[in-house]
Amino acid sequence: MIDPFDFKEPSCVLCGGKEFYNPDKNDAKGRIPVKRIIEKVDESFSKNDYAEASRLLVYWKNEAIELSDKEGELAIDNELVGFYRKQNDIDNGLKNIERTLFLIDRLKIGDMLSTATIFLNIGTAYKVYKKFDLSVLYFEKALDIYNKHLDKNDKMFAGLYNNYALTLEDLEKYDQAENYYKTAINILSNYKDCKLDTAISYINLSHLLDRTGRKSETVDLLYNAYQLLTDESIEENGYTAFVYEKCYPSFSYFGYEIIAKELKEKSEKIYERN
Repeated sequence: MIDPFDFKEPSCVLCGGKEFYNPDKNDAKGRIPVKRIIEKVDESFSKNDYAEASRLLVYWKNEAIELSDKEGELAIDNELVGFYRKQNDIDNGLKNIERTLFLIDRLKIGDMLSTATIFLNIGTAYKVYKKFDLSVLYFEKALDIYNKHLDKNDKMFAGLYNNYALTLEDLEKYDQAENYYKTAINILSNYKDCKLDTAISYINLSHLLDRTGRKSETVDLLYNAYQLLTDESIEENGYTAFVYEKCYPSFSYFGYEIIAKELKEKSEKIYERN
């Protein structure tokens, strides 16, 4: 399966019986440059340089703590949720999630649209850590907020449905997972800039059908995915390389070795250029 969210150590909260962090966000002594930090982290990911991404995130998290910049710390912690998930670093991942949820509660932003994206990230991490009940809980929290703030055809729903479906598969709720994949595909098909994400949905649905004894139905889905992945309008950047890297094993699994080799080579060339 492909995790479409894959391309994004808290200190102790209590110290000597007293709160280590100042709970008032207005008492921050300064602000870290979140936008620039995320740009640099994304640049590291585009080069497949996870060591540099880790260095940046840990450094700026400590800076945010020093400045009592809770909003900045939360932004970095959200990136770390995804980073630790990709590294399968369960211990640090779970500690970071705990801190992230603490900050959301302390900042009183549990109903904001931006927070829903954090909940989606957390739900995806819990899926990887095989804590499926918690994964469902946070996907549902995200879904509730999306329903309040977004049109039902907003592409943010597609990202949620794709990730939620992966957890539902692990829980053997195949009908619901299939419905979410198909809904995601229908939504993404309306956006010209979402070809890569639509391809991921097709591939994930193919794995689901194969898992449930319907492999014959995967041929058209995989063809659709390949057409989207190789569309001439696709800009070749770090995210494209990442998607190719994640997709080619699926084509190999289904017996399309030539396509798998093509996508693998495309991915490697993009990383080399970056």
